[in-house]
Amino acid sequence: MDVMGDKATLFETGRFVQPSGVEATPDETSEEASDIGRDESRDETGEAVEEARRRLAAEAGDVEAMSVLGALLLRRGDLDGAEPHLRAATTAGDRAAANNLGVLLHQRGYPDEAAGWWRVAAVAGSAPAAHALGRHHRERGDEPAAEYWLRQAAEQGHVLGAYALADLLEHRGDHPGAERWMRAAAERGHREAAYRLARALDRREPHVPDGRGNAIGKGAAVPAEAEQWYRQAAARGHRRAALHLGAILERRGELKEAGRWYLTSAKDGEPRAACALGFLLRDAGDTENAAVWWLRAAQDGDGNAANALGALYAERNQTQTAERWYRAAMDAGDDNGAYNLALLCAEQGRTAQAEQWYRRAAYAGHREAANALAVLLLQGGDAAGAEPWFSKAAEAGSVDAAFNLGILFAGRGEDAVALRWYERAAAAGHTEAALQVGIARLREGDEQAAEVHLRCAAGGGSAEAAYRLASVLDARRPPQPAHELGETVHEKTECEEWYERAATQGHRRAQVRVGMLAAARGDVVQAARWYRTAAEAGSRNGAFNLGLLLAREGSEPEAAVWWTRAADAGHGRAALRLALVYARRGELAEGQRWADRAVSLGPAEVAERAARLRDALREELSA
Repeated sequence: MDVMGDKATLFETGRFVQPSGVEATPDETSEEASDIGRDESRDETGEAVEEARRRLAAEAGDVEAMSVLGALLLRRGDLDGAEPHLRAATTAGDRAAANNLGVLLHQRGYPDEAAGWWRVAAVAGSAPAAHALGRHHRERGDEPAAEYWLRQAAEQGHVLGAYALADLLEHRGDHPGAERWMRAAAERGHREAAYRLARALDRREPHVPDGRGNAIGKGAAVPAEAEQWYRQAAARGHRRAALHLGAILERRGELKEAGRWYLTSAKDGEPRAACALGFLLRDAGDTENAAVWWLRAAQDGDGNAANALGALYAERNQTQTAERWYRAAMDAGDDNGAYNLALLCAEQGRTAQAEQWYRRAAYAGHREAANALAVLLLQGGDAAGAEPWFSKAAEAGSVDAAFNLGILFAGRGEDAVALRWYERAAAAGHTEAALQVGIARLREGDEQAAEVHLRCAAGGGSAEAAYRLASVLDARRPPQPAHELGETVHEKTECEEWYERAATQGHRRAQVRVGMLAAARGDVVQAARWYRTAAEAGSRNGAFNLGLLLAREGSEPEAAVWWTRAADAGHGRAALRLALVYARRGELAEGQRWADRAVSLGPAEVAERAARLRDALREELSA
């Protein structure tokens, strides 16, 4: 009964009532309709006159006046003055006086005697007394008696009785009953009931993280009824309801209204709302005001806000301040603080300290810290120490850790185990893992399964996957008829589109292949562009093919430049082409030198042709 010490709170509990006669209705004895509530609008002079009038009537034996006077004095805190009037009115059968006498005795520290008078009033039909008696029994651990009396109050329309009954039923696991009475209390304006009803309705939807570390992130579709109750509670000043309402609106893209509710909640002292408001302002580009709200939230113990401040100062290269806020996040119980501090130390080359903080976060269950710790150990040559941390992170749901385990086992030659981890990471959307699974399936000859994984990886942005997928599709294409250069004949196929996607991402073999396909359909300009791009990026095949294209177009001197680049990179056919160019020019020694190079580079048919050319050039030189 902790609320009994504060008079204002006492009035709000519904225990403190003002009678309107022995036969008063429940509404007339409730806190909303009592004379006490009306007295708050009177000035001191009017109250003194009213008190004097009540005293005269009480001294003349007016039971209602005794009860009202006792209630006034009780509300004022004059327990000694109130008690005789309340006892006299109670003896005369006034149930409101009996209820208020129970309140007085409870304040004096006599809960059992208070319960006796509450019982008298409750039996006489007082809903506030039944509510007080129900709470008394619950505090004593007598739940059956508590439920009986709270139900009596609730069924008479007592809003606090309905809320207390709902709370009891929820505690017992009777969720349908709890929701019924929580709704009844909410419909009569109880803001905590409205909030809890909204939470119960909201929890029926799947929850997803909101990306900011908040515990308020939920599925995108919040039930309309839940939102309605959040609004009612928030409008009545419930700061957590305002926080949740802001989160709902933010996810829906209604950022202006979301910001207003976050601001309302934050001003009422909710640190999570201040933190969320900070993120909203940061996303709008107002980092200065974002920092103000993060600071307020962090000072109130919000670790997420402290982390946000740390990240803000780290971006500004104010590393000492960033470190201080990351430590504040740790002190607030936020494991991200240790993880972020480790990242900061790693960026500064403070490996030993980075390992220390990674370990702290990893031991606390931070899966990405466990993965980062394992990577750090692996880089230091401690593969045995890295493996258990990779495993712990992967089992906790880290996709990167599952992929890293695949790399670890593949490096040991344990391909079957590696593939299992790659598949696990790929199933969670890891692009490079999907590529590895696709490659493994190609090796096994399961082209259909390979295509599925390569499409996932290519769609995720992997240039290598796009190239390999294009190669699979390319191999299925029927042969295309040859066409003269410059003659555009057919549209691009799907495989060419994937080649082009890989090529635009800088994949050199894809660039060469796009050039070849462009040349095959007669698009000389496109072919030359892609060959040149690949050649300039270091592709010897690109340089060789560009040389062929230029030679066909009559630019053999420029072709020789690209063939030289290709031959210097180890391309045998390019060396043979150069040998032929120099032989035709009459530069036999230079031709012989490139022929020798072509023999050494191969492949076999090139080496054979180059050897014949070299021997012929040698004979001519010695003639």
